[in-house]
Amino acid sequence: MAPWPELENAQPDSSKYIEGTTGQQSTSAKGEETTKNASGSPVTKIELLPSYSTLGLIEEPAEVEDPWDLPELQDTGIKWSERDTKGKILSVLQGIGKFILLLGFLYLFVCSLDVLSSAFQLVGGKVAGQFFSDNSIMSNPVAGLVIGVLVTVLVQSSSTSTSIIVSMVSSSLLTVRAAVPIIMGANIGTSITNTIVALVQAGDRNEFRRAFAGATVHDFFNWLSVFVLLPLEAATHYLEILTNLLVETFHIKNGEDAPELLKVITDPFTKLIVQLDKKVINQIALKDEAAQNKSLVKIWCHTVTNVTEMNVTVPSANNCTSPSLCWTDGVQYWTLKNVTWQENIGKCQHIFVNANLPDLVVGIILLAFSLLVLCGCLYMIVKLLNSVLRGQVAMVIKKTLNTDLPFPFGWATGYLAILVGAGMTFIVQSSSVFTSALTPLIGLGVISIERAYPLTLGSNIGTTTTAILAALASPGSTLKSSLQIALCHFFFNISGILLWYPIPFTRLPIRLAKGLGNITAKYRWFAVFYLIFFFFLVPLAVFGLSLAGWPVLVGVGVPIIFLLLLVVLLRILQSRCPRVLPRKLQNWNFLPSWMHSLKPWDSVISLLTSCCQTRCCCCCRVCCTLCGCPSCCRCSKCCEDLEEVQEPFKDIPIKVPEAYDNMAMSTETQDGAKSQANTLGTKSTSTAF
Repeated sequence: MAPWPELENAQPDSSKYIEGTTGQQSTSAKGEETTKNASGSPVTKIELLPSYSTLGLIEEPAEVEDPWDLPELQDTGIKWSERDTKGKILSVLQGIGKFILLLGFLYLFVCSLDVLSSAFQLVGGKVAGQFFSDNSIMSNPVAGLVIGVLVTVLVQSSSTSTSIIVSMVSSSLLTVRAAVPIIMGANIGTSITNTIVALVQAGDRNEFRRAFAGATVHDFFNWLSVFVLLPLEAATHYLEILTNLLVETFHIKNGEDAPELLKVITDPFTKLIVQLDKKVINQIALKDEAAQNKSLVKIWCHTVTNVTEMNVTVPSANNCTSPSLCWTDGVQYWTLKNVTWQENIGKCQHIFVNANLPDLVVGIILLAFSLLVLCGCLYMIVKLLNSVLRGQVAMVIKKTLNTDLPFPFGWATGYLAILVGAGMTFIVQSSSVFTSALTPLIGLGVISIERAYPLTLGSNIGTTTTAILAALASPGSTLKSSLQIALCHFFFNISGILLWYPIPFTRLPIRLAKGLGNITAKYRWFAVFYLIFFFFLVPLAVFGLSLAGWPVLVGVGVPIIFLLLLVVLLRILQSRCPRVLPRKLQNWNFLPSWMHSLKPWDSVISLLTSCCQTRCCCCCRVCCTLCGCPSCCRCSKCCEDLEEVQEPFKDIPIKVPEAYDNMAMSTETQDGAKSQANTLGTKSTSTAF
């Protein structure tokens, strides 16, 4: 039996229950009855303590359910053995229909991710190209890191940002040394997609806790890896040296194009919506002025390249193709030269081919459309999985995915999951697609975060193997640079796995993701703040400081980093060994509440969001709260409405047991109760047990 509220401070009112003695007290009170025994002498009946009073004091508190435990997906429908033949046939047909619907919504989900990437490229692709065009800034490793984050967030594709980097390196506009931090930033930026997908499950707190933690474990792995490996790379350049050694040692020749397994399925549908000319972003990054006025929306899909000989003018005879093909008319020099030009034959077959809309407008339309389809498909996928993954099916899937290998090979289970994640990502050719499809399964409790973590690490490796195959298909002029950058990406992820996975103690991303999941489950608005702050505001702030130069970046960044490290150290000491700290530093109460708690901020967010639900404006609500709003104030009507809403809840009594009415019993009263109990001797015994 659970204890009553505020039980730890409650004292029983002994005067209520200890009313009679063997002849000293004759006054009758509430609950006391006087009867006669067989000899005729009066006997006083004493009302005994309720049975819950003593038990509540000694009973251990009920065990709190761990929110991270995987829920039991029990089947609430009719059992298979209880169905008749018709019911069994309908059940089988229903299961087949759900499976087909699941595949259909999964297909639309993947297509919406592709369209979402195109929308982001239309909205911010040219800006991303301009980020890359400033070589002086990218020589700064920290600036290169945040540029990689921003560009990948804007184009929603690490493959696109990596291809731009390869083009710049092969064109000698960027060195491999300067490109490595940008690759690290692209690794961070690509993890925003599954974090956005997790927001769809915000309706249920427990599902949202697991889904957001499962999505952000990827973020924390990338951020922690960058915090350790970026300074190491800046000091030793080990990635550049290692990859250059591999490329020089193995004389690798051009191979075939990388296989496009998923694109074969999704391209027929996505190309009907929009097609992009991604060469424009590369041309802007390569400082082609003419590309600034070009549209990213592809108009002509079928073109023919013609080469013809034409008479052209040249500045002097030295510029002629050959002396025999050079002449002059007394004013200009002429020569015969091969001229290449393209002839447009057929237009593309997508809905925006004849729209004549600016790229920004098309991008906003596609962004709204793709997000709507993405959320709708994800909602339906979650509902279908909820109805399918029940009973024996759920048990089999959960045991298959979350059970370790038998002894003594249990340690190899995680590494097998890494290989599975790498293989699945290689098949779908996108880490964003794989991790985004994994997120709702984590939210439903089908896959634990401990198992999703190695699968996510494997997806990081799988996306780099795709890049390596794409690099092997590059032409001879760009083969070395593209392969070296792809190998830098590969070894960066391998280094991160060696740091944050082999030893269980070092699996910090899991603990950090669970902590963030608990926060966002309680304050769901914090998930949106996390996305905006860490993927937009922080990179933009660092990029702005980088524009001002190294001294400004160091002068502002070093104190902030030092303060963060000090806070982390204090937090560790407070939780592990608080006695070594002064009493004032053993908790954060010496700071204002808004500096160490999200509760005041939650009140502000609730106040702002409630403004949209009432007719009173935000200013009136603040006025009602602060100054009381006199009758002359134009907000007085709003204050009256608020009081009418809150008034019914003021007089609602909270019922507690009568034995604990006196919550602040004085010491004298307690001593009096003890003395009364002692006078009863053996005649007043409690039956609470």
